[in-house]
Amino acid sequence: MNRIRDLREDRDLRQIDVANAVGIDQQTISNYETERTRPDSEALIRLADYFGVSIDYLVGRTDTETLNRTALDQALEHIEAELAALRRTLKKK
Repeated sequence: MNRIRDLREDRDLRQIDVANAVGIDQQTISNYETERTRPDSEALIRLADYFGVSIDYLVGRTDTETLNRTALDQALEHIEAELAALRRTLKKK
């Protein structure tokens, strides 16, 4: 599942960031990226939604990422929440 790693790195995310966002253990994400294990259908759905791509893209059946507006909105909300938390932390200092 090199596409998972590629998508994560393209977005400057750490494995733990993806793991927390999709509710999958960080070690499991690592195992997917190194192809030690393969994601089940539920994990594929979560990852595809999070990255805004199709499952076919994740598993290498197509090279077209097919964006998903809902997933993009969810990712943006997550980023905005992280930024708000960082701003609150900076204001305290």
